[in-house]
Amino acid sequence: MPRPITDGLVPWPAEVAARYRAAGHWLGRSLGDLLWEQVDRTPDAVAVVDGPVRLTYRELAQRADAAADRLTTLGLTHGDRVVVQLGNTWQFVAFYLACLRTGVAPVMALPAHRHHEMSYLAAHAEAVALAVPGGTGDFDHAEMAERIAAEQPDLRLVLVQTDGGPLRTGQQAIDDLFVPVVDPDATRRRWNAASPAGDDVACFLLSGGTTGLPKLITRTHDDYAYNARQCAVMAGLDAGSVYLVALPAGHNFPLACPGILGTLLVGGTVVLLPSPSPVRAFAAVREHGVTHTAVVPAVAGRWLDHHTANPSDDLRTLRVVQVGGSRLPDELAARITPVLGATLQQVFGMAEGLINVTRLDDPDAIVHHTQGRPVSPDDEVMVVDEADNPVPVGVSGALLTRGPYTPRGYYRAAEQNAKAFTADGWYRSGDICSMDAAGNLVVEGRDKDMINRGGEKISAEEIENFGYQVAGVAQVAAVAMPDPLLGERLCVYVVPRDGAQVTLDDFTAVMDAAGVARFKLPEALVVVDRLPVTKVGKIDKKTIRADVLARLTDGRLAERMRR
Repeated sequence: MPRPITDGLVPWPAEVAARYRAAGHWLGRSLGDLLWEQVDRTPDAVAVVDGPVRLTYRELAQRADAAADRLTTLGLTHGDRVVVQLGNTWQFVAFYLACLRTGVAPVMALPAHRHHEMSYLAAHAEAVALAVPGGTGDFDHAEMAERIAAEQPDLRLVLVQTDGGPLRTGQQAIDDLFVPVVDPDATRRRWNAASPAGDDVACFLLSGGTTGLPKLITRTHDDYAYNARQCAVMAGLDAGSVYLVALPAGHNFPLACPGILGTLLVGGTVVLLPSPSPVRAFAAVREHGVTHTAVVPAVAGRWLDHHTANPSDDLRTLRVVQVGGSRLPDELAARITPVLGATLQQVFGMAEGLINVTRLDDPDAIVHHTQGRPVSPDDEVMVVDEADNPVPVGVSGALLTRGPYTPRGYYRAAEQNAKAFTADGWYRSGDICSMDAAGNLVVEGRDKDMINRGGEKISAEEIENFGYQVAGVAQVAAVAMPDPLLGERLCVYVVPRDGAQVTLDDFTAVMDAAGVARFKLPEALVVVDRLPVTKVGKIDKKTIRADVLARLTDGRLAERMRR
């Protein structure tokens, strides 16, 4: 039997919560309440575009309310958890809104997750339901969900987006949730009356994860609504805005920074794409008059190269391109406005809360060379030394933060919370930054053991745990390898047992058998006689990363890289 959702939450201190309410940051209302108010203001405006499907605000709200009714009929209730792995479709948006209406808390899985990650998320959250696509490419998500449900008795419902295809025994078609009800006005009144409170859980986001599998980040209606509203202001969103979702919608960035939620809260239009390919994205810009979008640096690079080769693409409506997820190289930043004709907004944020952006009217020196400053006047940011003392302006240090949309702890993770949060509520982000006199941050690296591959975070510890399952491995260390396209790729250093031959294919076989997301597979392998250690006997990752860079520079790594 799953425990109550409140078992494992870390609340804000009462006096801090009162201060955020008094400042008007927290409205004490659910995201559903705020979004349905926008439905009343612009019922016939287009809310969501997904290929040939165009839903007005009224139609989207009615489908979400119908789904809320049917989720209740299927046994889900306020406080239940559901792991959501849907793609960039209108069904994702409507299902997410239905959860907001009912108080069911979605756990935002990523499309690339496989059995290894999905089963962990379901177990850790004590989820009672899964919502998955039928399949993507050559992967069968419905079959994966069937196996997970068989392993976890608390999982009593599997919802599958089949797009009209067959269902496995015991699974429910997610599209059946959205069939219109007889009296949509009565349904709406019923859900208005049952609206969650502002301090209820709106959803769970996933941490980047440095301790193996991701931790769950609790986002309440109060803090997540403020997150989306502030980011919408900073991006210049209004009712005439058209926001293109090209990144996976379950990520915090395209969901609420300002993303889907920020766009809907101001009455704009959300256009959904299944991939960020420049051909599809630029066609969507032309067809729908896209004004805003968000991408990671690797995608920005592909867009720049494509448009340079095809300058006739008409992108005249595109006003703002947000780039975040990993550090944007200065030289790429300087190309975006001249090539795409849109204002660049650098975004440096985290699912744990803090969002920094460059302002739309910042000078080029700020936009090209910094990652901006916090979006809220009540965001608190410190750059500190190893003793947690603030460092001078321009000096590098570890980033600490707290504020009105940065939760005070991970969900059901007391041991990790003791390391990641100070006693007075500061979150240790793991980023190494410097700050200029105006409060703009420059991201210079990480002090956490994590690889950031094109915006997808990989725990070195998780990869090393798999490495020790590979036959012939005596020692293994996973580190980031610089990459001009993705920012970082994953490299493993291996000390083999006597006479053993270890290859990348050996790692792939072990990780594939465990059902691990493929973006986590190592892409380079270096065999060494021993791993360097620090004075206290720990593996010296700093020395290993320097060796990776040296090998890349002189070409010694090329023959051991995945093609």
